[in-house]
Amino acid sequence: MDRTVVITGASSGVGLAAAEQLAAQGDQVVVIGRNPERLAAAVARVRQAGNGREPGQFRADFESLTEVRELARHLLEAYPKIDVLASNAGGMIANYRRTADGHEATIQGNHLGPFLLANLLRERLAGGRIVSTASDAHRSGRPDPDNFSGDHRSYQGFRTYGGAKSANIMFAAEAARRWPDVTSVSFHPGVVRTNFGDGTLTRLFYRFAPFLVTPEKAGALLVWLATAPKQDLVDGGYYVGHDAKKPASYAADPAAAAKLWAASEDAVGI
Repeated sequence: MDRTVVITGASSGVGLAAAEQLAAQGDQVVVIGRNPERLAAAVARVRQAGNGREPGQFRADFESLTEVRELARHLLEAYPKIDVLASNAGGMIANYRRTADGHEATIQGNHLGPFLLANLLRERLAGGRIVSTASDAHRSGRPDPDNFSGDHRSYQGFRTYGGAKSANIMFAAEAARRWPDVTSVSFHPGVVRTNFGDGTLTRLFYRFAPFLVTPEKAGALLVWLATAPKQDLVDGGYYVGHDAKKPASYAADPAAAAKLWAASEDAVGI
């Protein structure tokens, strides 16, 4: 099957590995990244993996809702059908930062920006699926739908990241409830050896710790979730490996997910 697969955060790590694997299978891959140089290098690798087939590409920073809207316009103009949206953009931020949109950067880059993109592409995704890259780090924090701007005085990077990853799981489950014609899942890729994170110590850890998962293995899990028969997946499920697992109680609460969804709509102007 020749699928159109949009992968955000595809210029390195898990997203790039999945993009190469999907291209090798013959899919039309659209590579989305933030850094122009890394994006160009990723496109070259995906092209080679796809035996010369030209991948789509677009530069966008999810810390800018304006750029997310521009990305959505481009995708809507270029692709009459989007079979898979692999929502993989995001990362951990060491120090408090507020975006031009007024939100704390971690929750915007990991949740609000991807939430906006999925909503803008919703009709093109009918009959398709959304695969959201979450993390078992979600157990370290929960999102606060009443305060997306955060507080610089109490900011803790890992806890805030955990809250954003909880939001990814809650989005996947709530999208499955609201959009029955779109299969929606989230997954924990493992602790992946990549250039993940912000800050010297975090980057050193994610590059050199001995127990890390390779991007190729994590990418293969993303590919499986993107391509497995619908009946083999738990719609709205949170996957650790090839099995749906129960996330932390607050991330599995439908009422909390519905509240987060409504607050997210307000925050991004839907």
